[in-house]
Amino acid sequence: MSTEAKLVDLQTRFAFQEDSIQALNDVVTRQQQQIETLTRELALHREKLAELMEAQSERMVQGGAADDRPPHY
Repeated sequence: MSTEAKLVDLQTRFAFQEDSIQALNDVVTRQQQQIETLTRELALHREKLAELMEAQSERMVQGGAADDRPPHY
């Protein structure tokens, strides 16, 4: 294999590697954005759950939940 052929082969491999690295970088960037979105959603769900648990606890303390009759009675 001549020096010129080796150089062309190396340049071709380098170009493919650059494309692969860019594609992987795009995937990692998109995944990081998804992780950040999911993290924010999880925090919101935790806050909502805490609010619901607090409201349920207050209802139990007031005697509402244990003594309530179903609406059809």
